[in-house]
Amino acid sequence: MRLTNDVYLVGGGDYGFNLTHRLDCHTYLIDGGGELALVDAGFGPGTDEILDLVRADGFDPTDISKIFVTHYHADHAGGSAAMKRATGAQVCAGVEAAPTMRAADADQIGLAWAQSFGFYPADYVLEPVDVDIEFSDGERFAVGELEIEAIATPGHCQGHYCMRLFGRDRVYLFASDAVFWGGAIILQNVRDSNLQQYAESCNKIANLEWEGLLPGHHVISLRNGHRHAEAAASDFNRIGLPRDLLR
Repeated sequence: MRLTNDVYLVGGGDYGFNLTHRLDCHTYLIDGGGELALVDAGFGPGTDEILDLVRADGFDPTDISKIFVTHYHADHAGGSAAMKRATGAQVCAGVEAAPTMRAADADQIGLAWAQSFGFYPADYVLEPVDVDIEFSDGERFAVGELEIEAIATPGHCQGHYCMRLFGRDRVYLFASDAVFWGGAIILQNVRDSNLQQYAESCNKIANLEWEGLLPGHHVISLRNGHRHAEAAASDFNRIGLPRDLLR
């Protein structure tokens, strides 16, 4: 699904537009002109559906050179190994998340706990993936004629990153699970979720320049998206909490 000349939406589940597996996050395809990249890989079982949508948009999945994984939760990273096999792309993840992804540590990402009350299927097995590139805050990568920047935004979980894309006619923020339409957030009762870090991260991205908000779930805002990060930061800065997307 073409969003702009730079970005296509090629995956998403129940917390989105139900394009692919119900537990997939939004998966985005970046067209850099001669080189493609994905932002996030989805849950895993919907990998073939994602690739079918890439083809339907007129692209060859083998032209995908990099998969940028924003954080290690299963709905974003669980499909990384399958996507890597199918495309031959390099998997790129934050230095904090890479060891957990290589080990497929279900306890660290809260998967086993979420399975205990039925949020994730009991028979789902997280697949380890060989992370090729570990990135840190501020690192930039070329995607064809475009450039993408990793922005460390812990709070939703440790090792969470937003990715800022410098596009042809605007700058986008792939916000993953940091901030959503209306300034909503996802603060979960898991051991590596941190309220103070979340507040700092929302202020950080509110102070950056970008226009298009491309979150990990729900509504996309291609223009004037910055206002949603400003709303979340404002709520935090008044000692309150932004609305939680899952409520």
